[in-house]
Amino acid sequence: MNVKRKLVSAGALAAVTAATVGAMAAPAQAAAYNGVCGSGYRVIDKLELLRGTVYLTYNGGWNCVVTVADSGAHDSKPMAAFLKRSSDSEFVRDDDYYRYYAGPVYRYAPSQCIDWGGRIGLDSDSAWGDHCG
Repeated sequence: MNVKRKLVSAGALAAVTAATVGAMAAPAQAAAYNGVCGSGYRVIDKLELLRGTVYLTYNGGWNCVVTVADSGAHDSKPMAAFLKRSSDSEFVRDDDYYRYYAGPVYRYAPSQCIDWGGRIGLDSDSAWGDHCG
């Protein structure tokens, strides 16, 4: 009976150890659009970053950009979201230290081309795109 108890305890310990190691080794979840642009905005494009995703959304002539960090990486880091009409000289931007996302930034540009992008960390993890609609 004593032997059986030790085997059960050893088995339970092995299961807990395996679960703990598996949880520690699990990769971060991929970023998903978090809806912060507001109701009615739908994702029309996205740019994958090493540690997240930049989303371009649209609603009735309004464009919105948000940069979302992968879940599991919740330390404060420099993040940015940028957006401008291609004909404009300056970006509307949100560029600061965040844990989860940068933005939203908005620009009214119905049937016009826009330039947009985002960054997580330093410049090594950034992406830019353009979109005409």
